[in-house]
Amino acid sequence: MAKGTHHVIIGIGIAGNRAAEILRERDPDCRITMITMSRLPFYNRYDLPKVFRGVRDWREILVDPPAHYDKSHITLRRDSRVTNVDGQRGTLTFAHNEEIGFDRVVVCTGGSGYLPEDLTDYRHLMNGFGTFEAAMTVHDLLPEGGRVVMLGGDMIGLDLARTLRETGYRVSLVVNDYTFWPHRVAAQRGKYLEALERLGIEVHQGAKLESVKEGPKGMPARCLVFEDGSELFGDVVMPFCGLVPSVEFMLGSGVDIERGLLVNPQLRTTNERIWAAGDVCQIWSAEENAYRFYYGWNNVRAMGEVAARNMTGEDEPFVSIGDEELYLDKSGHIDSPFWQHD
Repeated sequence: MAKGTHHVIIGIGIAGNRAAEILRERDPDCRITMITMSRLPFYNRYDLPKVFRGVRDWREILVDPPAHYDKSHITLRRDSRVTNVDGQRGTLTFAHNEEIGFDRVVVCTGGSGYLPEDLTDYRHLMNGFGTFEAAMTVHDLLPEGGRVVMLGGDMIGLDLARTLRETGYRVSLVVNDYTFWPHRVAAQRGKYLEALERLGIEVHQGAKLESVKEGPKGMPARCLVFEDGSELFGDVVMPFCGLVPSVEFMLGSGVDIERGLLVNPQLRTTNERIWAAGDVCQIWSAEENAYRFYYGWNNVRAMGEVAARNMTGEDEPFVSIGDEELYLDKSGHIDSPFWQHD
């Protein structure tokens, strides 16, 4: 590895943070630049439900304090948006038109919450939960004992639902095709929905959602109307319908993209300068003869490590950690590797 090699990490989540650790360990003389659109340093999004357990200060959920980046000689560019990556020239461009060069870049931008097309007209009446600021907004909107209406209920949403129930809030789940995403549970969906009901989550299925509107004066802030004429009221409506990879800024990069960035098992894209790790990439699987996504904290962290090792001279394939099955424990409660992390 040439002295002074410049590694750029786009994204400061689980994969990006692990990649930075490994790059610094393996190449002490390299330059590392980390870029994030967030105003905050790295925090684990799986910890966001803690805002309902009294966490009000963002510093309490940071994985590393801000001084960590200076100590590790990492240039952290916060509140910065990359608009283009040029793999041929080895440059990337920010929204404010600044351009910087790189020797290698690893894209770890993850994904944002997916909103199905039939819900987009009601975006302004719903709340997300992907950032600390968004989590605090939901917390502040909910009155004591208030109700969250959850649409879909992927595993991130159901993790939040568990916390809401344990802290005295009510949760109504409107089941759709994304319930339990990324698990595929069609044949056993009934038993898992029963497990949610045992947690005190109200499960609504059958009638199709027709619209979301503001609640009338004196009622909860939101009203959901179904095709059979029934209504469901809640203080907050939250869609949890899986993730869509954040790849828009890579469209001019010259690398192959399907739904995510296409990478080989070593996590390299079709450009030898560009790698990817985490929810943003689709990894080639020889067994399935197809590209596929891998999810969960442990897998995402492992991808960051594998990408960094291979960027610095190794040739290791990514191997998924553990199974990806949803199951019931001995007490009849749902458990998922998607919720398990060190």
